[in-house]
Amino acid sequence: MDKKELRVLIKYCFLKGKNIVEAKTWVDAEFPDTTPGKSTIKDWYAKFMRDEMSSEDGERPKEVVTDENIKYSQNDFE
Repeated sequence: MDKKELRVLIKYCFLKGKNIVEAKTWVDAEFPDTTPGKSTIKDWYAKFMRDEMSSEDGERPKEVVTDENIKYSQNDFE
């Protein structure tokens, strides 16, 4: 089962009113070859609770710019 299909199952549990533990128990019982971690389900539930109902994976930044990264980059040119 791919990640998107798993997210759809998690969304189904969310919409049916199951809590995180119930969702994990149900997915584990119905789809034993697919064992998402409790934290994975928790993260997706948090997203759904913010009305972000897409089961698509969002774009991730290629690099995060922080003061520390800038400092190290400047040192490369000195």
